[in-house]
Amino acid sequence: MEKFTVHSGKPVVIDRANIDTDQIIPKQFLKRIERSGYGEFLFYDWRFNSDGTQNGDFVLNEPRFQHASILIAGANFGCGSSREHAPWSLYDFGFRCVIAPSFADIFYNNSLKNGLLPIALSDALVAELAERNERPDYKLCVDLNDQVVTDDAGFAASFEIDGFRKHCLINGLDDIGLTIQHKDKITEYEAKRGIAARVG
Repeated sequence: MEKFTVHSGKPVVIDRANIDTDQIIPKQFLKRIERSGYGEFLFYDWRFNSDGTQNGDFVLNEPRFQHASILIAGANFGCGSSREHAPWSLYDFGFRCVIAPSFADIFYNNSLKNGLLPIALSDALVAELAERNERPDYKLCVDLNDQVVTDDAGFAASFEIDGFRKHCLINGLDDIGLTIQHKDKITEYEAKRGIAARVG
């Protein structure tokens, strides 16, 4: 998993509450067994018309947001089914952080396990960020070490994150990475088990 320490990037705002996982990544695209390749299907029903042409009215299709890496959204982001493909698709599209007033619990935890940082800020702060994002070339800086979101025009907001999850993100440790940290002990245990099995 890619380490997350400090990230600076262009935000994009999807001003909707209750964006569910089926809107993030529709169910017909859940056939892959790997984590990659889902980005092209992110928000598919919003990004594309029924004939497959690009929906020019959807914010992610605007040229100025083509390389946005911080998503600002409404409350209860990631509700719906528990599909882990939702953070996979956001990450694969290029997002490294989602800022919203609140998140569905399963989506929140799945995101942290996959290198995508969900940040909960108050409604007022999210609204302020959305307003500031109207400025040309607006950027945000997310500092996980100090747990703060800032811009270059005086905005600063701290956020909470579980200490263990923070440690994992900063060190790029997913569940497999955490296990590999104990490789020597696992090898020693397997060796002992092998001896015991032969003796038995």
